[in-house]
Amino acid sequence: MNQPQSITSLPESPDEERNRRMARYAITMGIRVICVILCFFVHGWWLLLPITGAILLPYVAVVAANQVQKQGMTVLRPGAIVLVNRRETTGADE
Repeated sequence: MNQPQSITSLPESPDEERNRRMARYAITMGIRVICVILCFFVHGWWLLLPITGAILLPYVAVVAANQVQKQGMTVLRPGAIVLVNRRETTGADE
């Protein structure tokens, strides 16, 4: 059992999903800010690394933030309705 058991198969709430995507975006943009600051302190060919990070990370952050997971979008009933033939259960034929 790799995954914890769930009572229902409801998908992640929209608020939780939005908060998760916003946190991912904020972390990526925080790394970008660090790259921009490093541009002032790094010299030589090492300067290419923070410049590349500062240029590419906004694209990566937006793509990652807009990625919506669609797994588990179907909601299943907790149980099935079982039709019982009343004649068999009550013994009405006897």
